[in-house]
Amino acid sequence: MATASSSAPGRTVTGGAAPPDAVLDHHELAALDAYWRAANYLAVGQLYLMDNPLLAEPLRPEHIKPRVLGHWGTTPGLTFVYTHLNRVIRTRDLNMIHITGPGHGGPATLACCWLDGTFSETYPEVPRDATGMRRLFRSFSFPGGLPTHNGPEVPGSLHEGGELGYALSHAYGAAFDNPDLVVAAIIGDGEAETGPLATGWHGNKFLDPVHDGAVLPILHLNGYKIGNPTVFARIPEEELDQLLRGLGHDPVYVGDGTERGDGAGPPAVHRAFAAALDHCLDLITDAQRAAREGGVTERPRWPMIVLRTPKGWTGPGEVAGRPVAATWRSHQVPLSGVRDDPGRLRRLEEWMRSYRPEELFDATGRPTGGLLRNVPAGARRLAANPHANGGRLRRALPLPGVREYAVEVTGPGATLHHPTEVLAGLLRDLLRRTADRRDFRIFAPDEIDSNELSAVHEATGNGWQAAIWPVDEYLSRDGRVLETLSEHNCQGWLEGYLLTGRHGLFTSYEAFVPIVTSMANQHAKWLKGSREQSWRAPIPALNYLLTSHVWRQDHNGFSHQDPGFVDQVVNKSPQTIRVYLPPDANTLLAVAAASLDATDLINVVIAGKQPTFDWLPIDEAVHHVARGVSVWDWASTDAGREPDVVLAAAGDVPTLEVLAAASLLRRHLPGLAVRVVNVVDLLRLPPPEMHPHGLDDTTFDALFTTDRPVVFGYHGYPWLIHRLIYRRHGHDNFHVHGYREEGTTTTPFDLVVRNGLDRYRLVIDVIDRTPGLALTAVELRQRMRELRAEHHDYIRTHGIDLPEVRDWRWDGS
Repeated sequence: MATASSSAPGRTVTGGAAPPDAVLDHHELAALDAYWRAANYLAVGQLYLMDNPLLAEPLRPEHIKPRVLGHWGTTPGLTFVYTHLNRVIRTRDLNMIHITGPGHGGPATLACCWLDGTFSETYPEVPRDATGMRRLFRSFSFPGGLPTHNGPEVPGSLHEGGELGYALSHAYGAAFDNPDLVVAAIIGDGEAETGPLATGWHGNKFLDPVHDGAVLPILHLNGYKIGNPTVFARIPEEELDQLLRGLGHDPVYVGDGTERGDGAGPPAVHRAFAAALDHCLDLITDAQRAAREGGVTERPRWPMIVLRTPKGWTGPGEVAGRPVAATWRSHQVPLSGVRDDPGRLRRLEEWMRSYRPEELFDATGRPTGGLLRNVPAGARRLAANPHANGGRLRRALPLPGVREYAVEVTGPGATLHHPTEVLAGLLRDLLRRTADRRDFRIFAPDEIDSNELSAVHEATGNGWQAAIWPVDEYLSRDGRVLETLSEHNCQGWLEGYLLTGRHGLFTSYEAFVPIVTSMANQHAKWLKGSREQSWRAPIPALNYLLTSHVWRQDHNGFSHQDPGFVDQVVNKSPQTIRVYLPPDANTLLAVAAASLDATDLINVVIAGKQPTFDWLPIDEAVHHVARGVSVWDWASTDAGREPDVVLAAAGDVPTLEVLAAASLLRRHLPGLAVRVVNVVDLLRLPPPEMHPHGLDDTTFDALFTTDRPVVFGYHGYPWLIHRLIYRRHGHDNFHVHGYREEGTTTTPFDLVVRNGLDRYRLVIDVIDRTPGLALTAVELRQRMRELRAEHHDYIRTHGIDLPEVRDWRWDGS
């Protein structure tokens, strides 16, 4: 029979009474069941039908799509949950959104938002009648139509779910600083096996019941993935209960008993689930009231629901003598070959008629009145809630002026500062300016202090709901810096925060941000799809500040040396990606000003935290960022004539080494015309047809020439530069030095030597590449080789770099 209890079967659990067995009267139950049947009917129609949406005549092969694509298995469970969320939103006037972890459930969300009218409001060409139903069916998984997942085309969606694992972190991100919002997070039992979901449960240790909203996890156990059973559905329920309670939740169990062979009908499951929802929402209200009005500071044990229903519920029980419903065989389309097999075509029609569509839709295809009894009104509908189109709620950030934080530069390289420490002052004040609004947060995997950003703690603490001990620093219940040693949670929280219209920053060691490469890929895909929907308002940019980077991980060793994240993100849609490599503190400030209040972008900013020379006054830095690529005249010796060679740099350490090489060339080859070019906006390098930031050919050629050697020092893997410029006129003249996977624990300068980016190697390359120097600069070339050898011996004797490296300064002579 159906169960709804706060304990696993056979266990006595303290802390909250079991929910009541019945909260629905006959009319409410009938309306819920009708809506659910209608949604399931529409979902099946999306999978199979091109025509005859109301089954006004017997199905014929031409009514069936030639390619039947999509997924049925998770759909009836998702429509069931959506149906019940409607009821509690209406009866409690809830501000609620839902996140559908099982991404294959696109037909469920589309069916429900068509029923509640939101889809037709968003796409007027798909009205809520037979014509619109036909267009909905025909467009699903069809060229030029809708995708199979809950992508940005789907009203009410802010989580596609195509890649599993992020439902909980997105849900908590959406709930942060949204005190009246409830986020229902539906977690598939396949998704529950993923690493990101496993750490996602810990979001409840960071959820402030005073300033944040609530997350209601709904773990949907239908038993199977594509071809195998799921762990959470097969472990003993007592073990599952212990796990969920250990994660800080009080679970309520709802099931139809199918797995025990005594399955109850849908009416009993409706009643049990309705009771569970009301019980959980009451507990959420109680916890928030206790914290907000009663001053309770103890972390609540938040409720959750475990819903166990069969995979492919209400679908064909068996096909060709093999069980389908309640097995993995219902994962995709339970009936294949329908267009060609008359028997299966009849089975499809019987299946669809089992939902009794004549009771659900009138002759024109409009939903009947009673079916919509529980649908909320207006923006309270799940698909119409503005939080699921967060750009509608976005407010411009009150950014301080960067000149307030700029360091004084009396001359290039005259002083040194920690760039991230300088930036921290701006971030601190931005946190102060948004203290009342609470719409800006910083997320980090336990690296705020390490990355020289400690000043932000002058404005806010680290949000934390677990125990606080006297020895702890910065922890506070309402802090807006969130640190947890899970890059997946940091990324997911930030995405959920941005998708609901707020602003944020994710700072990480450069080497470990690739942990979330796949999440960044998915977010970039979402942004691309969202840009193509005119009704989607732009959301705040996802900003990465990557520091403790490859060239300053000499002390931590090879494992901490990886600049490859950029190589991955530049594969994404050019409209969504920006990459910045500021060479000093003031340029970092200018980049931050350009990035933090941007929209519909992923900004990757790579900057050092170690003392770095200050090259540009703030006004020059701002202009440099606006241009993206600049000739540094003060470092160049071409003086208005064509250069003999171009020295280019992208990144703070490459800039240092390029300038040191330029200084050596000034001293030893004073007649050589050297142009020094600095690249801060990496995606200025490709042509404009490849990236919207790309320089036109005339400007690019003017900077780099078309026929002179270009010795390029790059922060990351050198082949990326070749890839970006391969269409440029002078591509063959570019000789790029960067990280070549030669790493270890060593000195800072040795790391660049090992990878051929050091000043001496750059000078050698200039000599080798510039016509005429091979004969006239033989002695200089030999001296550069000797200095590299001296370096090798010196660090092995003294453990530090050569004095001429440690003490180098730009003298401009």
